[in-house]
Amino acid sequence: MKTLICKIVLVSTILLIPNGHSVAQGMPVYDNTNFITLGKQILEAAKQTENLIKTVEFMKQQKERIEKVSNVVKQLKAVRELARNNERLFDVVRNDVRHILNSPYIKAEEITRVSQSFENIIENSLKDLDFVQQILSSDYLKMTDGERAKVLKERETRSNEMVAEIERKTKRYRDIISFREMQAVINGRKTNY
Repeated sequence: MKTLICKIVLVSTILLIPNGHSVAQGMPVYDNTNFITLGKQILEAAKQTENLIKTVEFMKQQKERIEKVSNVVKQLKAVRELARNNERLFDVVRNDVRHILNSPYIKAEEITRVSQSFENIIENSLKDLDFVQQILSSDYLKMTDGERAKVLKERETRSNEMVAEIERKTKRYRDIISFREMQAVINGRKTNY
């Protein structure tokens, strides 16, 4: 009976297969060249990934260097601007304030007040220069270059404000002198009645 069932299954299988060809499924056949090519591709991808990681690290280092250089450039610009501002302050005090104080139209009691206001600005300017010198000459409070550049930028802004203030004051005193001069001319005029 078993043989009969086996024969029937065999005959039905042959009859059901198209064109009378039988198809058998067995162990897959692998081509060794595919494995070798796949291995080479994996190794090449690993090398490329390693090179990419090295490139990323190199780029990070370059970015850090550029940031350091940028901070140093910012520091130099801030220091240069501070030096210019202080030079302007001293020039104003040396020339304009001397002219104001020597004017006959500034009263004796005003001379002390005028010179004191300008001295305060100069003192603050000198304190800022000392502070900047401490920041630049020593490792002040273990500051990074970025923090140092920020502090210098703040001092530069403060220095710009001092220059603007001293220019405002000198203009105001010049205006006072001009007004008093004009007043003296008007008061000293002779009338022809």
